[in-house]
Amino acid sequence: MELQRRSGVALWRQIQDWLEYRIREGELKPGSRLPTEQELAVQFGVNRHTVRRALSLLAEKDLVRTEQGSGSFVREQLIDYAVGTRTRFHENLLRQERKPRGELISSSVIPATTVVARALELEKGDPVLVLETLGEADGVRICLASAHFPQSRFPGLDDLYRQTGSVTQALRHFGVKDYRRRRTQISGRLPTAREARILAQPRTRPILVTESVNVDTRDWPIEYCESRFCADRVQFVIET
Repeated sequence: MELQRRSGVALWRQIQDWLEYRIREGELKPGSRLPTEQELAVQFGVNRHTVRRALSLLAEKDLVRTEQGSGSFVREQLIDYAVGTRTRFHENLLRQERKPRGELISSSVIPATTVVARALELEKGDPVLVLETLGEADGVRICLASAHFPQSRFPGLDDLYRQTGSVTQALRHFGVKDYRRRRTQISGRLPTAREARILAQPRTRPILVTESVNVDTRDWPIEYCESRFCADRVQFVIET
């Protein structure tokens, strides 16, 4: 495309229209990385401020997203994440023909706080195993979770998660063949610097936070989890 410099249409508008056309026509696929501001500036013979304004307008239209330190990408369709009595990370994504992946960032045994002890029906200070995991869909980071389990009941759960990448599969080793969601609390806030870095998103973009309690078939609490989801990549669907 060659910019029309005496057309009466601003150069940044012409660049925006050209990129928007390619996105809507499918020439630029969802998730694909756009050329950098510098590359676009050289391509069109304009300054970076002009390109930045065009990209900003595309972001306002929810056509592109910017990841700090990575560049601008064509926005993917929002993932419908089902929240109900049976909430499963892998099943939610497989249902939409997406490829799920779970990565263990860290594991530790800590004393249960008041909140965790109440959720798991333990005494404050009882040992709990905490798994911090990163969840991806088709290679895109969508959530960061801190899951707490009674250490006495699930020793070595972190090693099993490393092998399977799935909490559900790891729990089967301990005889937990099924479990259900007792409670989910949903809120929103801005991410911490660490959360934004791990989720590869700006600190100025909100995240969705869920606090949940899962119980086994005997109604015994097995997991208290705080999950932080990228609000521009996931939307919750409440199942009743």
